[in-house]
Amino acid sequence: MSSKDAMWQQLLPLSRQSEVTLQGQLRRAIARAVLNRQLAPGAALLSSRRLAEMLKVGRNTVTSAYQLLVDDGYLIAHSRTGFSVNPEALKNGAEAFNFDSSSFGGRPDWDKRISSTTSHLSHVVKPANWRSYRFPFVYGQFDPTLLPMAAWREASQMALRSPSVQDWAGDWVDLDDPLLVEQIQQRILPRRGIWTSPDRILVTIGAQQAMYLLSAVLFTRATTVAVEQPGYPDIRNICSLFGARVAGIPVDEHGLRPMRRLRHCNYVFVSPSHQNPATVTMPLGRRIELLQMAAQHDFVIIEDDYDSELTFLGDATPALKALDRDGRVIYVGSLSKTLAPGLRLGFLVADPELIVELRAMRRLVIRHPPTNNQRTAAFFIALGHYNTLISRLVRAYRERAEVVTQSLRTHLPEAVFQPPSGGSAMWVRVPDGISIRQAAAKAAEQGLLFDSGHVFFDQDDPPDVFFRLAYSSIQLDAIEPGIRLLAEVVRSQL
Repeated sequence: MSSKDAMWQQLLPLSRQSEVTLQGQLRRAIARAVLNRQLAPGAALLSSRRLAEMLKVGRNTVTSAYQLLVDDGYLIAHSRTGFSVNPEALKNGAEAFNFDSSSFGGRPDWDKRISSTTSHLSHVVKPANWRSYRFPFVYGQFDPTLLPMAAWREASQMALRSPSVQDWAGDWVDLDDPLLVEQIQQRILPRRGIWTSPDRILVTIGAQQAMYLLSAVLFTRATTVAVEQPGYPDIRNICSLFGARVAGIPVDEHGLRPMRRLRHCNYVFVSPSHQNPATVTMPLGRRIELLQMAAQHDFVIIEDDYDSELTFLGDATPALKALDRDGRVIYVGSLSKTLAPGLRLGFLVADPELIVELRAMRRLVIRHPPTNNQRTAAFFIALGHYNTLISRLVRAYRERAEVVTQSLRTHLPEAVFQPPSGGSAMWVRVPDGISIRQAAAKAAEQGLLFDSGHVFFDQDDPPDVFFRLAYSSIQLDAIEPGIRLLAEVVRSQL
């Protein structure tokens, strides 16, 4: 092989295992080489025949890639001499300019300039490469085999038709896609017993942004917020960011306990459908009791209706918002938990005067969530695919939960847990004397992932005997061997 051939092979690496077609990989590699100036303006490319032979691909693959790069302005086609790099491709690019910057005084001291630090706050950490682990009991991730790709592709294609593109491609400033709002109002919320009007709905980039916006608009240093203990770490972190005082309220087998301490709180954060992380469901009687306390002691409830539709027991308990008659409940929902976490679409329901301020705050941060995603999700719901997906997830998660339950009873009988009535995870306690943090670290070395429970407690010395075991992202046949390994790792701590 000549040095020139070696140079081209290094410049244009192709993989037969990639999800991208060989033609697509070739186009991407040539475009990158042009943009990086590895192929100089005006430089001639190898003939399609020669490059095809060298890369061991079909000549039509190379010819099509070349022609598409001509269409995109990267290459120029010559009738007799083949193809060359289009000098106009980098017309608006800036070349690197080397100069002596020693007299500029050096880098800024960021330690002195950063006024708000959040990187140190405790939160649930998930490896980016979690799919490469043998036993990923990873919460908040999804199983691609359960995602209805054909249905999502249909909705995407509808969103890319000319009339729809004209609707969503512009700058909406602070507005939401009215079609998505309509679907949330007419198809999503009624499943939770909520009937409301469009002016009470705001679309957000997931439930997380909804929490942030509410905190930015409502919380001050004089605010006291009751949060579940154990509970979602980032609601505590968001409260601390805005200076609000946090009051940890214990969770029992029925969810957050309506204690006397709630009387002195301004807001109460609660996840009654499937509490995070304990996964318990708040019964109707306690929901009514909590609403009565809110009215009597003048506090507002922020309801995170998390995993609400993934119930294994038939009809779900109505949302707190469905029982609310005084506007004391702010409802937060998410499409990301059921569709796909990366979609980042959520919404909240509140009184119109609060929605106005939340919408204005959102505009300052991001203007509005991406409207192409909003429109695609709207079509997905309108076509009936969303209801079908919920049924599919419930069947799959119920089956997986049964296998998790039986495997724990077989391989780790000393563990204490409540068999799930829905949702996508379980909360497990092991006997004293076992360090779950150490077990989780050791398990990860052997390809087993799960969440250590200490991060969910707001304490200086949190208990180290709890863990969360999610089954949304792990294949059914991997559950039993994964829990067998989990039991071995846990017992090794004794």
